[in-house]
Amino acid sequence: MEGGKMEKLQQQQYWRAVRSLLSYKNATIVVCLLNIVSALILLQGFLFPSPSSRLASSSKALYRNIKESEDIRRSMVPVDLIRRVREIRKDVSVESEPVKQKDVKQTAAEDLISRLNNFHSYSDVGNVKALEEWRKRKMERAKQRSMLWN
Repeated sequence: MEGGKMEKLQQQQYWRAVRSLLSYKNATIVVCLLNIVSALILLQGFLFPSPSSRLASSSKALYRNIKESEDIRRSMVPVDLIRRVREIRKDVSVESEPVKQKDVKQTAAEDLISRLNNFHSYSDVGNVKALEEWRKRKMERAKQRSMLWN
């Protein structure tokens, strides 16, 4: 029985120790210490901000500066001038196409004339006359087309 009494006595002593630790006085001291530690942490955050918060504020300022510079750059772009240059380029490209076609047609006509001149020496008179008439008709049509373009 002594073993049972010893265990009971040990349990009672344990509970007394726990009660003494959980007294109002000790609980008040622990709560005060936690308040002091949390106040120090908050004070440190206000007095000495972390590099990440400084980085966040500087990145906001940097973003604001970048956006402002982009707005300034966009406002400086000569939109009207660019539009007018594009219109002029379209007009020039439309006008230059017939000129290119005329050049191609002119070279084709010259090539045909040279072939006809070479052909004169090898062909008979009837073929030469027919070719000359065909050439004249082609030249007249080309002149009429060039007049339409102008």
